[in-house]
Amino acid sequence: MVRAARELGRGPVPYHSAKIGNGQMSVSTLSLGWHWYPYGYSRSAVDVNGRRVADVPEWLVRLGHRAIEEVTGSHAEGAAHTIDAALLNFYDTSARMGMHIDGEESSDAPIISLSIGDTCTFRFGNTETRTKPYTDVALASGDLFVFGSQSRRAYHGVPKITPGTAPEGCGLGSGRLNITLRVTGMADDSSSIANSAPSHEHSEGSS
Repeated sequence: MVRAARELGRGPVPYHSAKIGNGQMSVSTLSLGWHWYPYGYSRSAVDVNGRRVADVPEWLVRLGHRAIEEVTGSHAEGAAHTIDAALLNFYDTSARMGMHIDGEESSDAPIISLSIGDTCTFRFGNTETRTKPYTDVALASGDLFVFGSQSRRAYHGVPKITPGTAPEGCGLGSGRLNITLRVTGMADDSSSIANSAPSHEHSEGSS
């Protein structure tokens, strides 16, 4: 899976670290289906090279369907989960992601998050503020985290990567690959949307 993720980075739009305000994110991101940029989505990588991003590959769509089926126990719900976007985030051992909400997306369908490589501390917060209350969860290689409905509007982030915890054979010697599969709820005529309020803003020091 890591090899396939690297191959996807050789497509029309490469992995890149987005600029947030006057800084730059420490995470390297690849968008599929829809291109995420601060603070919106577009079919084209408006902040990279202007090219249209590649579609979400079928193997990732199938992975998302299986995840929803496993969580809900319903094959029908899994098959009906119309994934139209994926974000692949590579973290080195010093990278982190500030607390943010995914407010660019109108859908409340569950986000599916798969971790590969080093264990991270995933901070899952509340819907009102970046501060407490929040819960820190250790996500190890192979862990799947699914959150939807009201939880989809909760602040969340990754304050820490724990070096040396990647298992042998995972495809990464160090660092973490996070694959998130999404239903955006957008149509082609809603591309290049930028929110007036930067809901995907990252907290100080995260980039």
